[in-house]
Amino acid sequence: MTAPIHAIFGRPLGEPVPSGFEEIILGMGCYWGVERLFWQQEGVWSTEVGFAGGTTANPTYRQVCAGGTGHAEVVRVVYDPSRISTEQILKIFWENHDPTQGNRQGNDVGDQYRSVIFTTTEAQRIAAETGRTDYDNRLAVAGYPAITTQIAPLTTFYRAPEEDHQQYLHKVPNGYCGLRGTGVQASSAESLREAASGASDGNPEPSPSSAGGGSVVAGAGGAV
Repeated sequence: MTAPIHAIFGRPLGEPVPSGFEEIILGMGCYWGVERLFWQQEGVWSTEVGFAGGTTANPTYRQVCAGGTGHAEVVRVVYDPSRISTEQILKIFWENHDPTQGNRQGNDVGDQYRSVIFTTTEAQRIAAETGRTDYDNRLAVAGYPAITTQIAPLTTFYRAPEEDHQQYLHKVPNGYCGLRGTGVQASSAESLREAASGASDGNPEPSPSSAGGGSVVAGAGGAV
């Protein structure tokens, strides 16, 4: 079966990661808004929505929404680290959803909406755990509970078989998007790299979002 073509980038979905590029799998609630957030970032080569973290092979959207698969709605992000670093990707991740809510994002309730980072390299794991510790501290100062984000190595990513869900908010610009950031800034990518390497005092300073990753309130419409 021929793979669908990415509506923004014009290349087949599921393409192998190009040499020198990386992939990371992110869950921030309903995957439609998350995919749009990342296809808008310079240095991102491809995105696709799907499912990961569960036990059911090749699940459908209906199966995941019905519960029991263990999967989260996620976005596969393939990026050029010479143009956008893993730390920048994760800064955008932290700032554009509420990672403290457990099995929900706002009005979207269920384990498929949990906050997750599935890594494909050891460096990504270190960056994710460093960022989680830092952002957890910043959220605590702002009165938020502890971060519930799951960080784990990727086992299998299953692309959503519903072709109309891929790049959904490009095809349906006024469609539902549940992304809601906390308004709390994460530390700069440079500060987090220094903290992870021991080159700083371990107390990174926040900075305006890199590559358009500020907290967003995007889209409108009814829940799905």
